[in-house]
Amino acid sequence: MANKVQPIERCDCDVIHEDIVKQVKNKMPQEETLYDLAELFKVFGDSTRIKILWALDEAEMCVCDIAFLLNMTQSAVSHQLRVLKQADLVKNRRAGKIVFYSLDDEHVKQIFNQGLTHILELREDQ
Repeated sequence: MANKVQPIERCDCDVIHEDIVKQVKNKMPQEETLYDLAELFKVFGDSTRIKILWALDEAEMCVCDIAFLLNMTQSAVSHQLRVLKQADLVKNRRAGKIVFYSLDDEHVKQIFNQGLTHILELREDQ
């Protein structure tokens, strides 16, 4: 379902609220930090990676199991895991010849779960 787009309200005042602007400016992270944050959210912008994160939120898994679960090639899964690993969203551990993947830390789980909660709440409101 498409969301209804609300018109943007214009500010008709000529006064700049300097105190508010200064307060926000002082708290705003550095440009590089905001860029890194945007890059992080780009990684979440792919449904295949979201499926992999969902699976790894449930259990530690190897590439073979993820590929079977998602009906994908191991090569395709490995590529996506590389992207997720470079973004520090997943980590791996070796057990003999098998490499197991899991979410990197509790923050990743929280980001993922907050996004999912937000989407489910939006659907309930419609």
